[in-house]
Amino acid sequence: MGLHLYDTRTRRTRPFEPLRPGHVGVYVCGPTVQSAPHVGHVRTAVAFDVLRRWLTASGLDVTFVQNVTDIDDKIIINANRAGESVWELATRQTRAFDEAYRALGVLPATIQPRATGHIPEMITLIARLVDVGYAYASGGSVWFRTGSFAGYGELSNQRPDAMQASAEGEPGKADPRDFALWKGTKPGEPFWESPWGRGRPGWHIECSAMAGKYLGEIFDIHGGGLDLVFPHHENERAQSVCAMDPAGTDPAGLSGAGGAAEMARYWMHVGLLTTGGTKMSKSLGNSFLVADALDEVRPQVLRYHLLGAHYRSSLEYGPDGLVESAAAHDRIETFVRNALDILGGPDEAAALAAETAGTAGMVGLREVSGADAVTGAGPMDVLTIASPAQAWRVFAAALDDDIAVSRALAALFGAVGRGNQVLSKTRSRDLAGWVDVARRMLAVLGLDPIGQWPTAGSELRPALNGVMEIVLDLRSAARARRDYAEADGIRSRLAAGGILVEDTPEGQRWHLA
Repeated sequence: MGLHLYDTRTRRTRPFEPLRPGHVGVYVCGPTVQSAPHVGHVRTAVAFDVLRRWLTASGLDVTFVQNVTDIDDKIIINANRAGESVWELATRQTRAFDEAYRALGVLPATIQPRATGHIPEMITLIARLVDVGYAYASGGSVWFRTGSFAGYGELSNQRPDAMQASAEGEPGKADPRDFALWKGTKPGEPFWESPWGRGRPGWHIECSAMAGKYLGEIFDIHGGGLDLVFPHHENERAQSVCAMDPAGTDPAGLSGAGGAAEMARYWMHVGLLTTGGTKMSKSLGNSFLVADALDEVRPQVLRYHLLGAHYRSSLEYGPDGLVESAAAHDRIETFVRNALDILGGPDEAAALAAETAGTAGMVGLREVSGADAVTGAGPMDVLTIASPAQAWRVFAAALDDDIAVSRALAALFGAVGRGNQVLSKTRSRDLAGWVDVARRMLAVLGLDPIGQWPTAGSELRPALNGVMEIVLDLRSAARARRDYAEADGIRSRLAAGGILVEDTPEGQRWHLA
């Protein structure tokens, strides 16, 4: 099947073919650092993190650019309210976003440009738009002439005559829909010198300048939250396409109106996070800060929860869903840790899986993502999974189908279920194959409890193992003399301390709650 991605502009799912063989350029609109990150912000980050991990797992070299907007109307307003400088607020909140991404296991961007570090590039881009007639100066500001671009509205699927006026109400605009490329200075605001006088950049020009600098005029994937389609991405696309060299060509043949080459070959947008059925946003006052959420739930559980719905769908955030996600994640984590305990550890399990013909350890990604891959994998494919290799094929087919993580999770649970059926030393070869493929899937999702989410204090694990061996021997002795009250009491006290004990045909088994 190969990777297929849904493109917002063409409104269809298309085979993904990178501009440069073996390399993918991705630009994701990062945060406007006006205030602390909420859970909706990290949903977008986690979704694109999985895309990036899958591209990498598929053998592609990924340049992942995610900007920081550190100059903006809202940043200025919030800084004034807090009685601090724009730079103090922006720096503090940039760190808060970085910490939130790190807490959720999001890989750091290859390049993380800040808007204020690219003012010269923005001025150059604005000057080019003025020179070719797509922008005009008025009253110290520079405006993009939306009526001059025949393709305006294509990305958001709107007719220009039906669009609302730009929220920027400064005088001097020729058309209410025109938007600011450069904003003339106001008292007390940061400013830079420009050919049009002192001022600062508009929001949309920032991303055009930074994407062009690091990925080129035309690149593979541009992404962000669904709320950015209009006006931000619509305006960004318009100014970027209009500023391109007229001799530029579109290698994919995906031309916009008037034959203009496209800025990005694929536009991807993550659905909204809702609470009580309403979009989560700072302006509505119904957002949950990441720091507060992590006081209630482990970060890996929050990450799992944010992956629960397809990235283009809305996702409800609330306590009931988090409880369900915690239980599901615990099932996965418990299987992996129990299996590795039986097999003697991660290295021993991986070696045994690699020795066993037909396991996922013997199957390369390219072998299962090409012509022999499962296509259209659905629930019935999961029910009929017979081997780790087949489980991986179903998982790969799901992610190749526009990053269908919910179906990929079904394949993961199919592998976990089969692995639990052979959770025994006497079935060690079978068990090694199932835990190996489960961990490969989890690594792509950023959820491997061993390699990516090691337990805090893991250096104490050997000592804890020794203590637990003594405690479980005491419990076995109590059961042998039929003192079941003592045996149950030991298990209850361990549970109260966060250690769960299970009685299995193989003997007692324990894990952290």
